[in-house]
Amino acid sequence: MKKGQGADRPGATGGTLGRAIAVTQSLLRRGGLEATSAVLTLPTAAGLACAIATAAGPARAEDQKTQPVSIVVADFDYLDTSGEARDQRAEHEARLQTFMRAIRDDLAGSGQYRIVALVCSQTPCPAGGSAQLMKDARSSGATLLLYGGIHKESTLIQWMKVEAVELDTGRHLFDRLMTFRGDTDEAWAHSERFLIKQLTQTALKDTQRP
Repeated sequence: MKKGQGADRPGATGGTLGRAIAVTQSLLRRGGLEATSAVLTLPTAAGLACAIATAAGPARAEDQKTQPVSIVVADFDYLDTSGEARDQRAEHEARLQTFMRAIRDDLAGSGQYRIVALVCSQTPCPAGGSAQLMKDARSSGATLLLYGGIHKESTLIQWMKVEAVELDTGRHLFDRLMTFRGDTDEAWAHSERFLIKQLTQTALKDTQRP
């Protein structure tokens, strides 16, 4: 990624990651979640399938089926509040970089998306969900912006908040809060595969093409 696209910002609790932490803490206090693999579909998640169908302009229907959607995948934020004694920042940064690379490769490999490099207007890149990040993604030539954050709450539980925005309209098309067990290479890989399935099979596949 271009200028300022850092992979690990452990002190960032605003934006997407901050909202995810607030939601998960609230749900856990109320006993509304179990510490198992799960997906929570938030109320704003409903409009994603419609959005891909409006960005194609006057292109023919058969062309829309073959042309991939241009998308910026911004590096996710990461926050560890597990309180574990061992310093794992280097491991988390490496896993997050591998995770982001896999997301971009798998979205491109699906044939449904064309990955656009994000050129940031400042260093580090603006926080996920900010107006400036959306402006930068639009200037980079994308139709959609995907961003998110991961929060390690404990040794066993990590939360992942992922959102997608249609840049022309500002509409949130995809909004998921997911949990996954463990902090191993396989746990991260499993969560990435699950996210890709959500993005390619259920949510964004009918979005309008550029």
